Amino acid sequence: MPDDTVNDFNRRIIEEFRANRGRVGGHFEGARLILLTTTGARSGAPHTTPVGYLPDGADTVLVIASAGGAPRHPAWYHNLLAHPEVTVESGAFTYRARAEAMAGEERDRAFARAVEADPGWAAYQEKTRRVIPVVALREIPADGPPNINAGSIGEAIKVVHDAFRRELALIRSEMGAPGAGAPLGAQLRVNCLAFCHGLHNHHTGEDIALFPFLSDRHPEAAPALARLREEHERIAELVEDLRRAIDDPDPTLARAEVERLTKELEAHLTYEEEQLLPLLETAG
Repeated sequence: MPDDTVNDFNRRIIEEFRANRGRVGGHFEGARLILLTTTGARSGAPHTTPVGYLPDGADTVLVIASAGGAPRHPAWYHNLLAHPEVTVESGAFTYRARAEAMAGEERDRAFARAVEADPGWAAYQEKTRRVIPVVALREIPADGPPNINAGSIGEAIKVVHDAFRRELALIRSEMGAPGAGAPLGAQLRVNCLAFCHGLHNHHTGEDIALFPFLSDRHPEAAPALARLREEHERIAELVEDLRRAIDDPDPTLARAEVERLTKELEAHLTYEEEQLLPLLETAG
């Protein structure tokens, strides 16, 4: 495919991704996708590329420089080797990260996880003689609150909630994929743990900052805030149940816990939006 065609294809994905805060259709619909902005190895100019990713713990995602099995590494890989500090857009969040190309057994284990989750990665490796790189993007801690792609606090809550909804839907789909009767794959377990960690951080932030802010300005919201705090505790219990279930040899236990969490979390997110978004519109 000519470079100008590739660039036009990427440009359309980037525009759709940003307009819909991480949601895209077509070939990438339902995929885990980020926008990766690197600094040109030669030009020094910023270059943004849509790439698929794999969760890898609390503050790290993995990207694979497959280039569809092409004989050469993609340009973005050479860029981050020259300039390891990159920008990541997840749809809900934008953050700086440090790129680190994995090597040896660490790379092989990560790639094996990816292949277990999607055999397409193995097909790409079979097409090329080069060893396809796996790169860890480790978030650089920022001063202050996270950079959420929203114009107001209320919009930010909705954006984050929708990101949780999408990720949980992906996990449910993965648990129902062919071969789901076998024990959960390593990458699927990582996906679950990363989701649980993100949800815990979100609810902790609301308990510490958002709810006291609203309580001071809207005393009439006390019953709703009390209910939301109680729901946070209940969801935390469900998250712990899921953490335990994903290590059980019987995958039906984890599947059942994901369904329980989905039901309660969706009800919680909906109630929170109904109760808090109108207050935040007048909070100023």
